[in-house]
Amino acid sequence: MRFVLTDEQREFGRSLDALLRAADTPGVLRAWAAGDHGPGRALWRRLGDAGVFALAVPEAYGGVGPLPVEAAVACVELGRYAVPGPVAETLAAGVLLAGAGGPAAKEWLPGIASGAAMVSLRLPGHGPYALDADAADAVFTVDGDGLRRAPGPGELSVSADPARRLFRPDPGGEPVAGGRAVEAASRAAGDWASFATAALALGCGEELLRATVAYVRQRRQFGVAVGSFQAVKHRLADTLLGLEFARPLLYGAAVELTEELSGGRAGTGSPEPGAGVGSGTGPAEGPPGSGLGTGRGAGSPGSGSGTGPGMGSLGAGAAVAAAKAAAGEAGYAAARTALQLHGAIGYTEELDLAWWLRRAWPLRNAWGTPSACRARVLAE
Repeated sequence: MRFVLTDEQREFGRSLDALLRAADTPGVLRAWAAGDHGPGRALWRRLGDAGVFALAVPEAYGGVGPLPVEAAVACVELGRYAVPGPVAETLAAGVLLAGAGGPAAKEWLPGIASGAAMVSLRLPGHGPYALDADAADAVFTVDGDGLRRAPGPGELSVSADPARRLFRPDPGGEPVAGGRAVEAASRAAGDWASFATAALALGCGEELLRATVAYVRQRRQFGVAVGSFQAVKHRLADTLLGLEFARPLLYGAAVELTEELSGGRAGTGSPEPGAGVGSGTGPAEGPPGSGLGTGRGAGSPGSGSGTGPGMGSLGAGAAVAAAKAAAGEAGYAAARTALQLHGAIGYTEELDLAWWLRRAWPLRNAWGTPSACRARVLAE
């Protein structure tokens, strides 16, 4: 069976593309990096109105989710336009608070769903930082089975991407929930954060490839477009293959997350006969290196794949890890290709593409490095 996005899901992606195309995201990124969050918050509210953040919030709290497939569609688009802010973290916070329950869920989830609230997270096993904690309305931290709201954003740390500001949240804070429910919700939120980051990385890589193809068609050497050179064609083709191998892994992980929530077959998308399970290799973890050893047969662009329920033997956690490893590597490989083929202009601050180049590396490592994700796949 091949998983194909429904007409409604594709239309949702197109509507976000139109919204973001008109939003001047390079200008929003520059303002965000300079500490001016106004344009970014305005865009955030528009994304909330479009239903992006409601996808991770249950209906009981004003959301429409959790809907992993639709969340993947949205995050790929947001990655293509390098939307600033804690996107993955806010979606994961919806999962965390809904799972933990209690007064904090009632207080924060309606605002998250509507886009009125921006939230960041720090979870066990995912490093000491909370993304854009200075811009967030709340920063939640988990320590063991305790969920707290951090008292302040904490100390700012240097990031490779100036529009992804990393903070070490202040210790302590108000306890908001505890017990085994928090432990389980924290694990689920970590998977969602990794899953959303994989989609952002895939979208970032797609935009880097698109911009690079356009550039090599117009840049000329020896009287011809450099895109006509065989070496350039091969580099672009390798980049495209990496992105296309990552895509079905991402949507396969969405199917697994959906089935984990429902306890049965996925309820979104439409199955079509024809695509079975194949094997594939993801891009290597830096040159040289080995790719992800097993993957799923690639469907058409914009589709995921699976056999029977979800991705067969892989559970949701391992499927998310496989998607994160492949998408993170593919996005980073696209950045390396873009930088090489743009030449010296690729280093300039004035080039809008520089914001996507700087973003690919942090997205590769956030919420699960490639090596950690591969280890999880092997362990599960």
